[in-house]
Amino acid sequence: MFDNKSILITGGTGSFGKQYIKTLLEHYKPKRLIVFSRDELKQFEMQQVFNDSCMRYFIGDVRDLERLQQAMNGVDYVIHAAAMKQVPAAEYNPTECLKTNVHGAENVIRAALDNDVEKVIALSTDKAANPINLYGASKLASDKLFVAANNMAGGHRTTFSVVRYGNVVGSRGSVVPFFKQLIDNGSDHLPVTHQDMTRFWITLQQGVDFVLKNFARMQGGEIFVPKIPSVRVTDLATAMAPDLEQKIIGIRPGEKLHEIMCPADDSHLTLVFDDHFVIQPTIVFHHGDLDYSKNLIGEVGVPVEQGFAYDSGTNADFLSIEQIIDFNRVSGFAQ
Repeated sequence: MFDNKSILITGGTGSFGKQYIKTLLEHYKPKRLIVFSRDELKQFEMQQVFNDSCMRYFIGDVRDLERLQQAMNGVDYVIHAAAMKQVPAAEYNPTECLKTNVHGAENVIRAALDNDVEKVIALSTDKAANPINLYGASKLASDKLFVAANNMAGGHRTTFSVVRYGNVVGSRGSVVPFFKQLIDNGSDHLPVTHQDMTRFWITLQQGVDFVLKNFARMQGGEIFVPKIPSVRVTDLATAMAPDLEQKIIGIRPGEKLHEIMCPADDSHLTLVFDDHFVIQPTIVFHHGDLDYSKNLIGEVGVPVEQGFAYDSGTNADFLSIEQIIDFNRVSGFAQ
């Protein structure tokens, strides 16, 4: 479905954007692949790797509506990956977080509607479910904006959906490269925030593949959540450095002990499919009810039990230390 199509990704120089573009170039023949981001150095470095004739590089910020409108001219599909993601940074710089994550989301929606884009998927985070930090709260607001945008589309063909998943193994600023740097620098211990902490775990390629498939699945208004394993942070540290001491340093500002992707309060809206969940919108769109129990590629889902929560601490699927090592190896972080 991506052959001869124009695709734009905001925040396209990040870990997800690079893997997404690599995957599209390997498996499809897009008309244009547009990287929209604000860092000229990262774009320059990316151009040395991805220089196919279909590639386009736009310097711009999602805070700038006019620039987004220019960049989306003639675009068929948009992936909104740009965000201010670091939890402590958002706690200390709240207005900057809101400008990017909330007002930026509004601008992406307006630019997509102005250019009659066909489909938009916004990347979310497990921290948007029952948020306790500003990053999560801002992404929840963003999720609500993208879902409600389907009611704003009017005569436009544009549909909007959201993809929500957990920690990406090896993404910039995440714990795996942080631990690896400490190990490579000869640290005598690994800092662990809490001995009981758990996180959902997904590889970069799995995240990319999930987003790609949801462009085919989406009707508009869904929040897609993949079924993925959990890890214990202590097991991660053991897998990466079995001989190093683990020092408990305490939970950082705005950090949770466990993450949630499908809250119990949304259980009446949640459908379970073979390999993913769908959280249906809380609002009814002007064009009438959509049947989200059967998606556009014919997959069928059923309601979850009342009170069901998809929580990293109670997840039925936990990775063993050996499986964590395999995950890290696949992600390029072999010990």
